[in-house]
Formats: sequence, structure tokens, C-alpha cells
Amino acid sequence: MNREDSPELQFPLPDLSLTVYSVIARRLLRKTIRATLMATEIISDSPARVTRIWLNRLAPFLGLVLVIAIFAILIGDPAHYLSPKNLRTVLAQTVIVAIGAIGMTMIIISGGIDLSVGSTIALTGVITALGINAGWAVSLAITAGIMSGGIVGVMNGLAITRLRVVPFIATLGMLGVARGVAKGIAGSQTVNVPETWANNLLLTVPRPEWLLVAPGVFLGRRVFALGSNEAAARACGIATDRLKIYIYALAGLLFGLAGVMQMSRLRQGDPTVAAGLELDIIAAVVIGGGSLSGGEGTILGSMIGALIMAFLRNGCQQVGWPNYIQEIIIGALIVIAVAIDRWRSARTTTV
Repeated sequence: MNREDSPELQFPLPDLSLTVYSVIARRLLRKTIRATLMATEIISDSPARVTRIWLNRLAPFLGLVLVIAIFAILIGDPAHYLSPKNLRTVLAQTVIVAIGAIGMTMIIISGGIDLSVGSTIALTGVITALGINAGWAVSLAITAGIMSGGIVGVMNGLAITRLRVVPFIATLGMLGVARGVAKGIAGSQTVNVPETWANNLLLTVPRPEWLLVAPGVFLGRRVFALGSNEAAARACGIATDRLKIYIYALAGLLFGLAGVMQMSRLRQGDPTVAAGLELDIIAAVVIGGGSLSGGEGTILGSMIGALIMAFLRNGCQQVGWPNYIQEIIIGALIVIAVAIDRWRSARTTTV
């Protein structure tokens, strides 16, 4: 009997195509990577690491307390600086930066950056003002402004994922494009709006009151995985390009909302407003514990960072320091925060 005819030696293979085999192999790879990551997390969950994690989480709160204490002493009138009226003013001033910081937090956690925030805020404010002046319903004009921010975000995401342009250059280019479009449609002048309820969105006590605290969004594991290691995230089956477009689009919607708030605050759409505001927003995220390397950051930390920026500016104004002193302090804070983040990352790697 030939070996081919021996029933004991026949091992019939299932009729599977190469595509099915590749799917099975990819799933096994995902399970292996996930198991390895979970084992690494369990092993590295030492008391020293837990202590460092809690210190990193509490650092923004401690920084906020320190800033408030310093300016309360410098002003010489802590009761006035900490009065409910001044606190309401600071909270109202925080709204625009805080909303922008939420979107920037998602982008920075994913390993990206967006330098077009200020121009997007100006563009969406102008579009909202033009819509109101054109006789649109106020809610429709506000929706158009917010959606235009989302469109800018989608364009940034497409430039990064399809054209393979690094986020810094892609958003730097969009900074000029959005600012130019805002000036073009506004005729290089401010667009005044009639008296509507949209003008009352950002008073000393915002209406509605929930605007005192910027809304939060859910950050999934995929965003953190993307920022931590994009290649590993892709190997685990995450559609990284699609996720980037989603992140930039959602961030753009939040920037659009910040633009509506800016329009409400000024009672007009100004194509030159918010120049350099991206510095404050990025600073709020970094000071709040976000890492420019990606993979780290929290919405709560960014909100605390935004409050630190607001109390710092408010304190400088009450002390009587000129504006350039504020810029110097903010720039120094960014450098210090990034240096601390790099030192922390290097220490974690060596441990």
C-alpha cells in the first residue's frame, strides 16, 4: 500500500483560503500583544510606581494651590482675590481656553499637535456672526460655526493621514489658511451682531451656568494606545488613520464651540482675534500633566491647567504687572512643564 493511500497517514486540511489564515494569525498576534501588555502592567505595578502615578495626578492641583497662594500674598488682599465675585470672573475667563484644552488634550494624547486653534476660533466666530447678521436662526448660526470648526479638524486629519504631513506642519499651514479665510469672508473687518441670546453665553456668570465648567468627553483606550505606540496600536487592529481623523474632527468641533464663546464675549466676529491663543491652550494641557510625546494626559488635568493660566493672568493684572510679564511667565511655565515631563519619561524608562 502506498503512503498516499494509507488512511492513517492522511491529514486533510480544511478548505481555508490564505486570507482566512492571515485573519487567524492576526487575531493570535493581538491576543499575544494584549497578554504581554497586561503582564507588563501587573509586574510594573510596584509601590514606587503607584506613588509616582499619584504624584503626577496631584501635581496640577498642587500647582493651582501654589499659584493662588502666591498671588493672594502679592496682592496683599487675599479676601478680595478669593472673593466669590473674583472667582466667578476667573471661571468665566477660563471657559474659552478650557473648551479648547479639551480638544487639544485628545490630540496631544494621540501623539499629535494642533497649531491652528486660534485661527479656527476666529473663523468660527466670524461664521457665527455672519449667520446671525444674515437673518439665520441663532441656533442655526451657532451650529454652522461649530460645524465649520469640525470641517477644519477633518481637513487637518486628512492632511496628516492621507498626505502624510506631520501634524506640526499640517496644522501650521491650516493656521494661515483658516485665518485668511476668516479675513476674506469678513472683509478684513469685525462683524458686529445684533442683540440676541447668543450674546449672553459668556457673561460674568455664564448663561447657561454649566459653561462655568467646560464639558468633558470620553477618552478611550485606543486614543492612549495611538499616542503610546502607533505601530503596536495598528498591530492590535486599531484603524489608526481613521481614529486620527475622528480625533481632529471632534477637537475641531470643540474649537468651534470655543469660537462661538469668543464671539459671545466680544459681541462681534473678529477675524484677528485669538492670535496666539494656541499657546495658552497647549500650556494648559502640558501644565495639567499632558505629554507632548503622546500617551499621557487627562481632561481634569487640562481643566486645572486652564485654571492655573486664568488665575495667573488675573493675578498679574491685579498686581499691576504689564502684559509682557505674563507672556514671560507663561513661556517659562511651558518650558519647565515640558522639561519635567521629559525627565519623568526618562526616569520611567530607566526604572
